[in-house]
Amino acid sequence: MSKGIVAKRYAVALFQLASEQNALDQFEAELRTVKQVFANSAEFQSVLKNPKLTADRKKSIITEAFVGFSQMTLNTLYLLVDRHREEIIADVADEFIALANNKRGVAEAVVYSVRPLTKEEESSISSVFAQKVGKTSLLIENIVDPSLIGGVKLRIGNRIYDGSVKGKLERLERELIAKR
Repeated sequence: MSKGIVAKRYAVALFQLASEQNALDQFEAELRTVKQVFANSAEFQSVLKNPKLTADRKKSIITEAFVGFSQMTLNTLYLLVDRHREEIIADVADEFIALANNKRGVAEAVVYSVRPLTKEEESSISSVFAQKVGKTSLLIENIVDPSLIGGVKLRIGNRIYDGSVKGKLERLERELIAKR
């Protein structure tokens, strides 16, 4: 069975528990932290994947790393360790966040711009593009990219909206080459 399918099953189970306990925001925040730790710490991942460590030692490492987390989140991580599924922990977090966003009618977006966006610009982009993807709003992560020259480039899921000057120049170049 593929890692994505397995990760989704764990995420759905945890999502159902979070919904029943009205703790969706708390679980999501905890899983965002887990995702960030796994994304930024290759050492942490390699320690958890180490076959020489016992499951109990891995669980104690998780307990130390995620102090203050709900018991349900910790139990999910422990379960993944017990079943030797440490490599899908970040995938479970991603799937859970996607389920939470879907329930709220929110999509995550990465906006590339030449300078940091103001709150008004973020709000405007959110309202316009959320409608295009059938959501109520966007959670925007702004990345400054001076190579765009001007305008913005937006990535929502697997869709890219390129309104940058660099993108327009590249499209113009392709058009001119195609007409030769």
